[in-house]
Amino acid sequence: MKNITLGKTGITTPQNAFGALPIQRVDIDQAVHLLRKAYDGGMTFFDTARAYSDSEIKVGKAFEGMRDKVYIASKTTAKDPEQFWKELDTTLTNLKTDYLDIYQLHCVPQCYKPDDGTGMYEAMVEAKRLGKIRHIGITAHKIGIAEEIIESGLYETLQFPFCYLATDRDVELVRSCEKAGMGFIAMKGLSGGLLTNSEACMAFMSEYNVLPIWGIQRDKELDEWLSFFDRDVRMTDEIRVFIEKERTELLGDFCRGCGYCAPCTVGIPINNCARMSQLIRRAPSEEFLGEFWRGEMMKIEQCIDCGACKKRCPYELDIPTLLRKNLADYKEILAGKVSVK
Repeated sequence: MKNITLGKTGITTPQNAFGALPIQRVDIDQAVHLLRKAYDGGMTFFDTARAYSDSEIKVGKAFEGMRDKVYIASKTTAKDPEQFWKELDTTLTNLKTDYLDIYQLHCVPQCYKPDDGTGMYEAMVEAKRLGKIRHIGITAHKIGIAEEIIESGLYETLQFPFCYLATDRDVELVRSCEKAGMGFIAMKGLSGGLLTNSEACMAFMSEYNVLPIWGIQRDKELDEWLSFFDRDVRMTDEIRVFIEKERTELLGDFCRGCGYCAPCTVGIPINNCARMSQLIRRAPSEEFLGEFWRGEMMKIEQCIDCGACKKRCPYELDIPTLLRKNLADYKEILAGKVSVK
């Protein structure tokens, strides 16, 4: 397992980190168990966010009394300084610490800069001066905003979606970060759960100077990532062939399952319904064909084309069209006209 240094921050950690979004879905004892197991297995970097319900609290409990042994990054969705300071204080309390290794502006709608009228960048600088944060980071989903962030030279780390479905423009973003001395934190390394070959995912990441944060909520998932501390994974011809096949099948307009489109006006669970065609084929399960998901998928017929989801989608997908395509496919599967095997 190689180590990654995040730009000029000086933070050096194994290229195998823990994304703590999913632990909000398990109880606190299981979350603490996973976090401590990850640390004992070799992980030292843990990424959470104020927006992930009780994730910060669980991370704080797991690493109480051993703060100097781990790197902790969190995020704020604040849009003004008042909310910024309130969320930062809450985060520090939740994490049982007096500082964050990296504090990130979360899923930003713009590149916050000095004197832009928002006061957000100035708040970050002041928090760093006070020692409450050690490094200023930012996360984005839109590549144009990410490119502007790198060009600004204002941030020490960028967190952005990156996996083996990356476009040439995504790859160039990684290279630009490296040239600028910025750390690149790779989120959505499994593309919202569509990618299921952990070895191929890890081999791809090993080709770049990025730090992947894997979303983990089960022991089985964690065991897969920890296994790479005992066996070094690198790109091979066989893995390249596999990845190219995956890219052929998946590249294009597909839902990553991030959930930023929610809530739906008529209650459609968009983050799953808009990618049902992929989910049902890549992880065949009777659950998706059962009564519950039949009911959820049929909600698509109630779509009123209000456009709210399209405005929120960071990937600028035509979500209503994507939903209807998935519903049509789903109905054919139910009718036995299409096989998912």
